[in-house]
Amino acid sequence: MPRAIWTGSISFGLVNVPVRLYSAISEHKLHFHLVHESDQSPIGYQKVCKLEDKPVPDDEVVKAFEFEPGEYVLMEDEDFEAARAEGYRTIEITDFVPYEQVDPIYFARTYYLGPEQGGEKVYSLLLNALEDSALAGISKFVMRDRQYLGALRVRDGVITLEQLYFADEIRPVDEIKPPKTKVTKEELAMAEQLIDNYAGDFKPEKYKDTYRDALCEIIRAKRAGKQVRRAPETEEEAPPDLLEALRASIQAGRGRGARSDLSNLSKAKLDERARKAKVPGRSKMSKDELIEALGRSAA
Repeated sequence: MPRAIWTGSISFGLVNVPVRLYSAISEHKLHFHLVHESDQSPIGYQKVCKLEDKPVPDDEVVKAFEFEPGEYVLMEDEDFEAARAEGYRTIEITDFVPYEQVDPIYFARTYYLGPEQGGEKVYSLLLNALEDSALAGISKFVMRDRQYLGALRVRDGVITLEQLYFADEIRPVDEIKPPKTKVTKEELAMAEQLIDNYAGDFKPEKYKDTYRDALCEIIRAKRAGKQVRRAPETEEEAPPDLLEALRASIQAGRGRGARSDLSNLSKAKLDERARKAKVPGRSKMSKDELIEALGRSAA
């Protein structure tokens, strides 16, 4: 059971749903430490006063807001308590809206909401009502000295809280938009065909963090005393003609589509196709290697 990071309640109208908040994400981050190279001892962290150039004990460290350059307003715990009195420990639903109307740019982080002990019935009531209505509950809540916007929805039989950005936190795109550029009908048609070749259903398990995997391999190799060599850098080629690049991409995409169809076949069927296609070394290939080889031969 994960540890709850916040406890409170969901409120809408006169209904109160006591809940516990859990992180829905467990990021696969590699945590590196700073160490002294000569003896591999960890590098410590000290809070140093920049004026006196000496360490400051924790009981003398306070939060402050820089109101003007060099002018600080010191804050105490009571100040934060006073500001968050409204909505503290409460996720107050103010509106119910179609979930698909929420632009993904507003999504910041996902949390799970589980019922507090004794609140299972009212939790189930809200869960079923949300699921039947196909709506999301837009709400506000305060956590860790900050107010957030949220959207409540149902996923796999649990209420999730999508932390949202406020509208004024989204940067305008006026300065980023490209200037209007004319494209030909042929270029547009080929680009649309290329998109169609790569179209399919979203399968999140298909995508892997290959950079993290490569780092783990390097860490294991160095731990075993092996020398790690960096792959030689390849020279960047000049950008090809746009139409030629589109044609080549479409051709490659056809091979990709063939590989996708092959993944649904058994290894016996793949062996049979590889024999007909006269794929060299097929008898020693794994299923994935057979798919890759047959995909190349179909491209």
